[in-house]
Amino acid sequence: MTPFFEGIPPVSFEGPDSTNPLAYRHYNPDEIVLGKPMKDHLRFSVAYWHSFAWEGGDPFGAHTFERPWHPQDSMERAKIKADAAFDMFDILGQPYFCWHDADIRPEGDSFADSLSNLEEIIDYFGEKMATRDVKLLWGTANMFSHRRWMGGAATNPDPEVFAYSAATVKACMDATMKLGGQNYVLWGGREGYETLLNTDMSRELDHMGRFLNMVVDYKHKIGFEGTILVEPKPQEPSKHQYDYDAATCFGFLQKYGLEKEVKLNLEQGHAILAGHSFEHELATASALGVLGSIDMNRNDYQSGWDTDQFPNNVPEVALAYYHILKAGGLGKGGTNFDAKLRRQSLDPVDLIASHVGGMDVCARGLTAAAAMVEDGGLKNALTERYSGWDTKGAQQMLDSDFDTIFASVLSGEIAPQPRSGRQERLENYVNRFV
Repeated sequence: MTPFFEGIPPVSFEGPDSTNPLAYRHYNPDEIVLGKPMKDHLRFSVAYWHSFAWEGGDPFGAHTFERPWHPQDSMERAKIKADAAFDMFDILGQPYFCWHDADIRPEGDSFADSLSNLEEIIDYFGEKMATRDVKLLWGTANMFSHRRWMGGAATNPDPEVFAYSAATVKACMDATMKLGGQNYVLWGGREGYETLLNTDMSRELDHMGRFLNMVVDYKHKIGFEGTILVEPKPQEPSKHQYDYDAATCFGFLQKYGLEKEVKLNLEQGHAILAGHSFEHELATASALGVLGSIDMNRNDYQSGWDTDQFPNNVPEVALAYYHILKAGGLGKGGTNFDAKLRRQSLDPVDLIASHVGGMDVCARGLTAAAAMVEDGGLKNALTERYSGWDTKGAQQMLDSDFDTIFASVLSGEIAPQPRSGRQERLENYVNRFV
């Protein structure tokens, strides 16, 4: 073990009565929930960028964290960071992790130098993974931080940036496949605009559609069996991003013939920024057949930006997992903690405790959601509310036309009477489980 986490023992399940701050009180990985182990439902993942690459800065102040791998400008420090990361994976016992290329390797003087650094650290990861059970949930490319991406990546007005973006994603897909990654994610942090005064939206959307088709083509060319995921977000850093929310992304995928090839990685914080609840985004993706994976975090509801905090609201999490369970689970996806410590949480143990708490909240949410599924109360309420559509007459109406329906209503045969939606009773029902 590296000195960074020295003295912190592996976290284990001790049950709800435990007062140990570094013990799982609710996350029991082998507990059977709806026929399979809890760990296989949740598929927890640590985000390399927030946990290890982020230095604690914000728009009003520089970094607050002092880590042995800072500054992150050499392969030697990249390997020190990797040593600490895999130590944390061992301590937590979570099954997956994720990365951007820029999180795990230093930027080189050229693309070739950066690629060499990426390939070296991927080999280093591979050696560590060979002696552990931890796997790669997904890899991705950071195409938003460096100044070259200031006008976008696939949507950049400069075709040379488009080319650099394509080469970057190819390299990251190769690295993801080499490590056995189960998905590949694209988040368009700069794929949008600051002002329409200098933006050709139609051209940018076409270029983004072509880029994503290239990604899918390359996936099949190399035999990558993972899922290609797009992550919706409405704004920040761009004023308006083209991947606004789940419905917007699905419309984009349909337009460019990708709806059967690409699924969505949904984040709670991004859903809130879009003016939705997380369960809304999950239900939308499920209804459209594009639910892939999730980033489990939260925003501060008093702030108007993406604060990326660890989850702590069991009722919200329970409703999220209820929709996930209804959709048949996350498949190759997982529950990724795209969450970061607060700038004042300086100690290594804070990094462990934050994940322990988040994993426990998710476990409580999952068991509550499973209990609601088994009880069937919400399902029965929906069945009753929509029961009129199961009648022969209602189905015939859908196959008829306006003139036929008009005649039925005019004759008095159809005279609807309002029925209660019973919202408060259903809210009370949910509260029984959370």
